[in-house]
Amino acid sequence: MGHFTLTRMADEERRRDRKSYWPASVGFDVTFRLVQLKMETLESELTCPICLELFEDPLLLPCAHSLCFNCAHRILVSHCSTSKPLESISAFQCPTCRYVITLNHRGLEGLKRNVTLQNIIDRFQKASLSGPNSPTESRRLQPQRPYTATISGTIAGTIGGGGGTSGSSARGSPATSSHSHPHANHTNHTNHTNANHSPAVVAKMDPRISCQFCEQDPPREAVKTCVTCEVSYCDRCLRATHPNKKPFTSHRLVEPVPDTHIRGLTCLEHENEKVNMYCLVDDQLICALCKLVGRHREHQVSSLTERFDKLKAYQVSPGRVSDAVMEASKTSAAQTLENNLTNLVKRNSELENQMAKLIQICQQVEVNTAMHEAKLVEECDELVEIIRQRKQVIAVKIKESKVMKLRKLAQQIANCRQCLERSSALITQAEQSLKENDHARFLQTARNVAERVAMATASSQVLIPDVNLNEAFDNFALDFSREKKILEGLDYLTAPNPPSIRDELCTASHDTITVHWTSEDEFSVTSYELQYTIYTGQTNFISLYNSADSWMIVPNIKQNHYTVHGLQSGTRYIFFVKAINQAGSRNSEPARLKTNSQPFKLDPKTAHKKLRLSNDCLTMEKDESSLKKSHTPERFSGTGSYGAAGNVFIDSGCHYWEVLLGASTWYAIGVAYKSAPKNEWSGKNSSSWVFSRCNNNFMVRHDGKEMLVEASLQLRRLGVLLDYDNNSLSFHDAMNSQHIHTFEISFLLPVVPTFMIWNKSVMILSGLPVPDFVDGLASDLQEQQQQQMGLCRQESPYLTGMKTCH
Repeated sequence: MGHFTLTRMADEERRRDRKSYWPASVGFDVTFRLVQLKMETLESELTCPICLELFEDPLLLPCAHSLCFNCAHRILVSHCSTSKPLESISAFQCPTCRYVITLNHRGLEGLKRNVTLQNIIDRFQKASLSGPNSPTESRRLQPQRPYTATISGTIAGTIGGGGGTSGSSARGSPATSSHSHPHANHTNHTNHTNANHSPAVVAKMDPRISCQFCEQDPPREAVKTCVTCEVSYCDRCLRATHPNKKPFTSHRLVEPVPDTHIRGLTCLEHENEKVNMYCLVDDQLICALCKLVGRHREHQVSSLTERFDKLKAYQVSPGRVSDAVMEASKTSAAQTLENNLTNLVKRNSELENQMAKLIQICQQVEVNTAMHEAKLVEECDELVEIIRQRKQVIAVKIKESKVMKLRKLAQQIANCRQCLERSSALITQAEQSLKENDHARFLQTARNVAERVAMATASSQVLIPDVNLNEAFDNFALDFSREKKILEGLDYLTAPNPPSIRDELCTASHDTITVHWTSEDEFSVTSYELQYTIYTGQTNFISLYNSADSWMIVPNIKQNHYTVHGLQSGTRYIFFVKAINQAGSRNSEPARLKTNSQPFKLDPKTAHKKLRLSNDCLTMEKDESSLKKSHTPERFSGTGSYGAAGNVFIDSGCHYWEVLLGASTWYAIGVAYKSAPKNEWSGKNSSSWVFSRCNNNFMVRHDGKEMLVEASLQLRRLGVLLDYDNNSLSFHDAMNSQHIHTFEISFLLPVVPTFMIWNKSVMILSGLPVPDFVDGLASDLQEQQQQQMGLCRQESPYLTGMKTCH
């Protein structure tokens, strides 16, 4: 049914109300209930029986019912299991009539789409949120006062008792249905609209409001604001857009006001619809359409005025009311809002302080970076300056040595020249004396010349000067070989030494392992790479390392430790650490590390009424005086079924836990499916496997069959190893490192640890690593499993007629 039909029905109802003596509010109530009933009836026909929402992509079933495609897919998924994939499901039941729907090879795609129903839903949704009776159309056709506008005003007035319009005023008045021409008499028009408009619109005028219709930049100043159009106009644009013709003569013009004062708050679900009430259920502002056809139609609502007064109650002056009233006001919703606001302001202040610190740290990082860069340049410049200075000093010394040597050589040359001159003069004089023919003159000069020659010959300083012929600079030998090696070492890089994994520093949980290692030359390492895989017992690590497909690699590790997440519980892994730099890489020696088992506790919801759990649900004790507990489907019940289960379901991995038996001599410990009966002993059905002690007899039990096993009467610590992936459950004497028994099980469902006692108490230790003696017995356990499973297939080993303990 569309909104036009509902509007006509509402108009007829209002006409009948005018002829009767009923008040306007009563007529509205009847009309509102009628519209609401019609909409709810139609919506119920368009609702999916699974998700209880409007049909989405409906399928037409052979039984003529419809179903959402996603809901049908969820029905198929609910029938899936590990042994039965989704593609293998070929039928399901209609949720409405239980008719069996058979699917072809295409599955749900083979069913027809209900296109007609989808079109009806689309029209219904469109009619609920828009249409000719929507709030947008109501404002455009305001002189006619459509039905939705009447509902908006009447609901706001009826709910809050104030702040809304009455029934008569909601239907309009001649004063609001006609106006004079906007340009003929602006003064009268303005006074009239001000008298009928809310104070929020005309409370405060802004003389600087610009025209929103002008195309020029900047726009002219606005002279009027049209409340109907919700636009401010200048004089020229007002004359162009609002001629003296209908429907513009009915538009309400006021003095220019800001745009936000006109539009107010709009509804989040209905575009362009103003909010006029408050939903008390969702604590949300809503409009009239939300109450009429939206999701708030069944919710309790309040007027905005009433809600505002209630939230502002805490602002009453304390000097005018009693202490009791003030104390009551503090407990109101306003006090809660004030407290939340205070906390929010406090958190914002803390966040601002934190941001300021972060910004300061960022600035400090920038400063530190610039400082270190400047320091680097400074240090390098200092090195260059030192080399330059040393070069100049050595060059000066070389030049000074050169000058000294040249000066000495020049002096020696001068001395040689003087000796040469004297020697030449003496030779010339001697030669002249030898040529003298006059005997008297010869005798007179010859003696003098002979003496001078004798003297010159006897004095080496005269004839042979002291000459130093060494041209080498022996005192200035230059050798920078050591410095050259240092500089060459800055560029020469070798692969780092292999790191060493520190087993004593490594830690583990049930799904993580933290690996620590050390390196002799950390300063030359650029990064580390961690490699790991599940250890299968292979001793040839070279062959294992070369099988790259099975290795997980964590690259670019900057620290000397790393935590690996998402590992299997109770599993041994082998790790390598590779140290890398630009010259190459080297691997560490392999390290074998293992994760712990899945930690768990006893689930109080499953504990028998006569069992008492303590020690953080790790210890359970038989207690006949235990308080009564409420019955739940998962709780152990029945006479003699004094048991409790763990709070985890295990569907993968290897898990080990121990049970401290203390002085108890009557117990049953093992695992079971969730579907195992809770009103009988564990092991009495096909869904549970247990190791049991009854006084001096030890046995294993499954599917009602029992088999005696050998164990020490001094057994005080029982170890349980569940290898779900390898389908085995084994029991061990943890104190003596002895194997007791192993079940070989083809698990079909997740299992939960179970514990039963009939006297004393036991305590559970979970989250433990698998002991080394259990790993060492792996090969022996496999042979024992095969032998025991062969015995289990025979009837004789089981004591079918054995007297059991009760």
